[in-house]
Amino acid sequence: MSLPAIVAQSGGFVRDRAGESSCVADNGFCPSWIVDNIDRYWDPLLEHVVLVVVSVSLGFTIALALGLVAHRQRWLVTPLTGLTSAIYTIPSPAMFLLLLPLSGRGNLTAVIALTAYTQVIIFRNVVNGLAGVPADIVDAATGTGMTAGQRLFRVEVPLALPEILAGLRIAAATTVGLAALAFLAGAGGLGSQLSTASLIIFKSNVVVAGGLVTLLAALLDLLVLGLQRRLTPWERAVAA
Repeated sequence: MSLPAIVAQSGGFVRDRAGESSCVADNGFCPSWIVDNIDRYWDPLLEHVVLVVVSVSLGFTIALALGLVAHRQRWLVTPLTGLTSAIYTIPSPAMFLLLLPLSGRGNLTAVIALTAYTQVIIFRNVVNGLAGVPADIVDAATGTGMTAGQRLFRVEVPLALPEILAGLRIAAATTVGLAALAFLAGAGGLGSQLSTASLIIFKSNVVVAGGLVTLLAALLDLLVLGLQRRLTPWERAVAA
């Protein structure tokens, strides 16, 4: 069966115009096809954004809490690092499929898997950032009469923020890419546009879906970078 017929059967969105049909038949980059069908990507894009934002938000909250506890109880650093690293080594398709019997098909399974993958990146950055706070600053804070909790949240966490947020940036970009495989768990997202064998080889479809994934990753990176600059004004002062 020809590519135009396959694409037409898959979604019924190929028009009869000679030029466009020829472009599709040659599996080329077809701007007119993209313009005519761009609306079919908006819902998957929104689903992708929701999956990423929810997963990264949950992952950051969990990893930050674990990092703060491990900073106070240093013996926890090694086992938690080993556990989060072991989770990250599981291939994402296998992770989605392994969770299906437990949480079923849908967004829940995708969010659980994506949240788990963020842990190793953010947790390590939290622990390393807190450990990198100069000892003399910590001693000075203790000398002023601060309690351990006050010292942690008023001195150590603010000084560790650049490294913590650097981990968040990496985790966000990574999650955008991994979310493209969420269709394996029955969730939506831009990966669903590439889940049909007849469409995955269509260049225009790959360009649009892949381009939106890349654009989303870049946008999230800029947003977190902007947040970092806003929360760490002293760094700009030092640079100036």
